[in-house]
Amino acid sequence: QVQLVESGGGLVQAGGSLRLSCAASGRTFGAYAKAWFRQAPGKEREFVGAIDWSGDSTHYADSVKGRFSISRDKGENTVSLQMNSLEPEDTAVYYCAAALYGASSNEGTDAYQYWGQGTQVTVSS
Repeated sequence: QVQLVESGGGLVQAGGSLRLSCAASGRTFGAYAKAWFRQAPGKEREFVGAIDWSGDSTHYADSVKGRFSISRDKGENTVSLQMNSLEPEDTAVYYCAAALYGASSNEGTDAYQYWGQGTQVTVSS
């Protein structure tokens, strides 16, 4: 069992930056691919980006490529999402997810076994 807790959400003006963190507890987090998804009101949950279980590969949605980046700490228990040049369209609840020995290219929610509760990101224009 893996428990995930997100933090770092908040209100920011367009063009600003935020850094989200996802802390894991339970089983060894290093064996898991870690991903970020987001869900805006009235919309389906969508893939944002992921880092594979080895930490060697990352993959991003086209909508955030070049603005967002994912990294993990050396202890592999925390994964972060650095969000730059934020736009009002980035407003959503952001979720951390984990998949055992997953690939960074997995964009479907079904590929991930564990989910956090989410953190709200609001970008004002």
